[in-house]
Amino acid sequence: MIEYQLKEKDKGPGTFDMSLSLLRIVFMGTPEFAVASLEALVNAGFNIVGVVTSPDKPAGRGMKMTESPVKKFAARKGLTILQPEKLKDPAFLEALKALQADLQVVVAFRMLPEIVWNMPRLGTINLHGSLLPQYRGAAPINWAVINGDKETGVTTFKLKHEIDTGDILLQERMPIGDYETAGEVHDRMKDLGASVLVETVKGLSNGSLKETPQSAVIEASGINLVPLRHAPKIFTATCRIDWNKPGEEIYNLIRGLSPYPAAFTDFEDKILKIFRAEKEWIIPDSKPGRFETDRKTYLKFACNDGYIHVKDLQMEGKKRLLVEEFLRGYRFS
Repeated sequence: MIEYQLKEKDKGPGTFDMSLSLLRIVFMGTPEFAVASLEALVNAGFNIVGVVTSPDKPAGRGMKMTESPVKKFAARKGLTILQPEKLKDPAFLEALKALQADLQVVVAFRMLPEIVWNMPRLGTINLHGSLLPQYRGAAPINWAVINGDKETGVTTFKLKHEIDTGDILLQERMPIGDYETAGEVHDRMKDLGASVLVETVKGLSNGSLKETPQSAVIEASGINLVPLRHAPKIFTATCRIDWNKPGEEIYNLIRGLSPYPAAFTDFEDKILKIFRAEKEWIIPDSKPGRFETDRKTYLKFACNDGYIHVKDLQMEGKKRLLVEEFLRGYRFS
């Protein structure tokens, strides 16, 4: 169920009642997550007059110039593509203005300057991977799983100065499974987000949507009684496993950082990334951080209240393997 249809605004300048094909939309996004939303808008019949995405970048061992997933999709559809290095570049701003967008839609893109997000008559909307106002920031899916949440969702909202604080348009909830990784949640969420985004743009195009300030959501839900959780960018220090912590926290950290950037630990003087694990709640025989293995079927690390069994891993400089495959070929020092 789509939850928030927010307070109704008076009819006036900037409110439109037009067919979907007449609404001029500029889409802004870069990764695979954004492709689902762009594709859904195209399939729904919206008029995408331009796509803004990141410049091509060298990637891989050969450092070959690589296009973003959004650019690849837009090119296949014959859409106009803009790839600015800087969003305040006068040439880009002139090209963007020339598209005469009624609305801009942002999904997994850079932070926009006001001169960009305030350009269209209907403003700019964003799709965010959490139930705002919870998990404002760059990595909402990761942090929801790291914190052991059982539920998350998507939110569409109007952009304003402070990041992820604009008035909410629509929201929809989704569960987080006990064994799901952030990557699995991401893959389900991109389709849910695309559906909610289409409904949002339809509502804006016919003037039926209302807006709700996030302050009103906080007051109505009682969130103001507890601190809001945030979703800052993931750094290397976040990914290092502290085996002195409870096993549940370590298990959730591994899930929340899989498949990228991945939780890691030191293992025989090398870095070992862990993508999937299981918990064992028995009093460990080893100190936290020490590993035990039969060198055939299991590799487990002690924590302060049990063991974490590694199931899917990658040794530094090697390819990703299941634990049984790894143990068959690894020589312990």
